[in-house]
Amino acid sequence: MNTPTDTHTSFTLAGQPAARGIAIGRAVLAPSSRMDVAHDFITPAQVPAELARLAAAREAVAARLQRLRADMPRDTPAELSAMLDVHLMMLLDEVMAAETARWVRERHYNAEWAIATQLEVLSRQFDEMEDAYLRERKADVAQVAARLLRELRGVPASPLSAPAPLQALQDGAAAALPAPAGGSEASLVLIASDLSPADMLQFKKRVFAGFATDEGSSASHTAIVARSLDIPSVVGAGQASQRIRQDDVVIIDGDAGLIHVNPGPAMLEEYRGRRQQAERQRQRLAQIASTPAVTQDGQPIELLANIEQPADTAAALAASAVGVGLLRSEFLFMGREGRLPDEEEQYAAYSAAVQGMRGLPVTIRTVDVGADKPLDARHPSPHQNPAMSLRAIRWSLSEPAMFLVQLRAILRAAAHGPVQMLIPMLAHGSEIRQTLELIARARAQLQARGQAHGPCAVGAMIEIPAAALTAPLFLRHFDFLSIGTNDLVQYTLAIDRADPAVAHLYDPLHPAVLRLIAGTIAAGRAHGKPVCVCGEMAGDAAMTALLLGLGLRSFSMHPARILAVKQQILQSDASRLAAWAQAVIASDEPAELLAQRP
Repeated sequence: MNTPTDTHTSFTLAGQPAARGIAIGRAVLAPSSRMDVAHDFITPAQVPAELARLAAAREAVAARLQRLRADMPRDTPAELSAMLDVHLMMLLDEVMAAETARWVRERHYNAEWAIATQLEVLSRQFDEMEDAYLRERKADVAQVAARLLRELRGVPASPLSAPAPLQALQDGAAAALPAPAGGSEASLVLIASDLSPADMLQFKKRVFAGFATDEGSSASHTAIVARSLDIPSVVGAGQASQRIRQDDVVIIDGDAGLIHVNPGPAMLEEYRGRRQQAERQRQRLAQIASTPAVTQDGQPIELLANIEQPADTAAALAASAVGVGLLRSEFLFMGREGRLPDEEEQYAAYSAAVQGMRGLPVTIRTVDVGADKPLDARHPSPHQNPAMSLRAIRWSLSEPAMFLVQLRAILRAAAHGPVQMLIPMLAHGSEIRQTLELIARARAQLQARGQAHGPCAVGAMIEIPAAALTAPLFLRHFDFLSIGTNDLVQYTLAIDRADPAVAHLYDPLHPAVLRLIAGTIAAGRAHGKPVCVCGEMAGDAAMTALLLGLGLRSFSMHPARILAVKQQILQSDASRLAAWAQAVIASDEPAELLAQRP
């Protein structure tokens, strides 16, 4: 019998790496969660019945997700349960439900058409966002809509329900799959158009070695969960689910973002070797989890975690983080159709994060949303550049009543443990003064109320070149600085990091970027105040030696990346790296010198 590598064409697809590692196995194609939607007008007399269908579908899907949430095993990553909560929040949001029902009541659309129309409205709002993380939340709305449509169609099962090879695996019959040429690969890899957090729960219960999706990016919820589960994966691979056939032999290269389909024996052997090497490396890294992060010349290094929601504190502690360097507060604000979280809701969320870290410090970034974010139904002018418009601290200062609510909630949470406050996108001295005045006012309001609150160090994000170039000004007013390298690269090089047409120009090693980072770190040292890097560069082990050589002593990153960075720290002599690091940032071609570290 011929194997797939004998009869099927070999080819390679490129996507975005979501979770590192190598997976080799047979393809399992997940049925698409998307459905054709009937666009039918109903009569006024049919409106009550159609609204009842909508409500029943919503209740049924919510009950199903709540059962999934309740039945999750204890070892389920916090990210997954938190994302199920996000889907439940969207599903049960009264504003979203009312807007969907309005299409039925006012336009006389059938229920399916109403859901599809509201999804289109929300999708346009998400597409206009500058922030890549928030823009990817469009996928969560689409997944909730898909579940409602399946319920209305009477096929409520998960998109992962029982494709044939998957069911065979559950029945212990995975060995029935024919082995590829050059060795035995009983593992399976999942190929899908997209995966929701609920699908990922099903995914965790199966025995998949890896997965690839047509949609998504490295900032999508699917990618975040994949990293928490430590499953090699590639997202945003275009037409993977159309081009790959059931039972094709597939290599998922989560390091390079590549999918090799029906590879030849030589490539299979090479990747098997890389997979074994990666497993040995994983075992070695696990042995240093409890080892303090100290360089060979005795420099203690602070390794912090970037988290999205309070539930992520469990992953931060498991990765041996010594605190949270960035808690994004946007999760409380997004997709609420203008209904902003009140002080009590914010206080409860921030307090949960503080208590979850068991006495370790938590840095809460004030909300990074603005005119381009889905706070209401307004749309920015088509001539606006969302990256340069009313966002982050600019938006907060334009809405002082809203900002005071958040500031009071953060200060109250500080009564439960060590809290720092981080202000995004500052550039002007006037913004600094206004921000500090509002923080003082929020504290005075709490004192007048007699409400408990705690001390809170205040820091500024350095993500605009103007801020980096005037770091001494910031250090006179703030307790610490945190460099957001993702936006700093974007603004320095005038590159929209979400635009695939110019993504190849996004270069963290550009001399201008490195010199701005080096200058900010040096300014912090001169003023005796800490500087942290919380962007993607902090979690890139290839950049660790350079950042150490530049004097960085505080790194904040996704929990899954902490051990790899710690290994680099333990192998480094920071004092010997200093001269080399200066040569790198002085070079016109820093990338060439990066590999020549002492």
